[in-house]
Amino acid sequence: MTVRVLVTGGAGFIGSHTVDLLLERGHAVRILDNLQPRVHPRGVPAWVPKEAEFIRGDVANRADLAPALRGVDYVVHLAAYQDYLPDFSTFIHTNAESTALLFELIVADRLPVRKIVFASSQSVAGEGLYRCPAHGLLTPPPRPVEQLRRGDWELHCPYCGQTMTHAVIPETVASPGTTYGISKYAIELLADRLGRRYGIPTSCMRYTYVQGTRNSFYNAYSGIARIFALRLLHGLPPVCFEDGQQLRDYVNVKDVAWANVLAMEDERANFGIFNVGGKRPVTVLEFARIMVAEFGSDLEPLVPGEFRLGDTRHTISDVSRLEALGWQAAIPVEQNVHEYVEWMRQQQTTDEFLHEADRVMREQGVVQWVEKG
Repeated sequence: MTVRVLVTGGAGFIGSHTVDLLLERGHAVRILDNLQPRVHPRGVPAWVPKEAEFIRGDVANRADLAPALRGVDYVVHLAAYQDYLPDFSTFIHTNAESTALLFELIVADRLPVRKIVFASSQSVAGEGLYRCPAHGLLTPPPRPVEQLRRGDWELHCPYCGQTMTHAVIPETVASPGTTYGISKYAIELLADRLGRRYGIPTSCMRYTYVQGTRNSFYNAYSGIARIFALRLLHGLPPVCFEDGQQLRDYVNVKDVAWANVLAMEDERANFGIFNVGGKRPVTVLEFARIMVAEFGSDLEPLVPGEFRLGDTRHTISDVSRLEALGWQAAIPVEQNVHEYVEWMRQQQTTDEFLHEADRVMREQGVVQWVEKG
């Protein structure tokens, strides 16, 4: 019997790769995507497969979501609003309300949905987990803006003020510091509480720093690969925020797609939250140099003492829960970069996408400078 899967956000970065893998595994796929202009300014992207049914619509709109749910066995809910702009209500409306609406429709119409996989985010963990020499493991609040303006990047113990060292972040940590992170935490809570109450198994996937092809270069939120590659493509050096020593666990989008499909198909993942990260710690400065080497450039990364509101200091996720299901982060950072640069070179891109996103973030106060004393 053919398994029918609805993938919301299926034209996007993670969604499209998940759609490809579902089709490879013989599933029938329906895509619901609103083609948000800051992500898809040119309409339906070429990579949306003809084998998948495509519906243009908004996941937070009952009139769009209801018909998309009819006749499906599984839902992979990846559609989300994500940006650095202060559109606080939009994060909650698109991300959290769509999740509530999804359950509302399934319950009201008694739809036979067998499982829902949700896109969560490591932003749910906020600054994560740190160790103080005197007070042990702590989950600190976001770093104050006043501290960042002094150029003090590290996390300090809220009790004694000592500099703390980062620890690997398990799924039990939940302390979101941004509206986006709060919206994703709401998804996790709704998935668990409503899923258990109405007997609909769920899995929530906390992605870290996802890299790879199809990551839109139109949107500033698309991440470090987009920013660095666009600058190098136009003969400009990559710019590292803070001091460039932030640690990240970059993961390839194909590994993320595998995690999504694994969680959908494996009953051991029911009602679980799973970190999806690359496991290997890489500093932002190291990532910049990997990107420079991929371009064959002799430019040196710049570290001008700027910071971006909402960024965390270090994020290295504990992925042992997902590994227990047989998953591994198989694609290294260097290959992530190579794949993305090769793909970007094939696209029609200009420096307007680079400068416009940078201009808007500065105008909105998202990017700020260290105050010179």
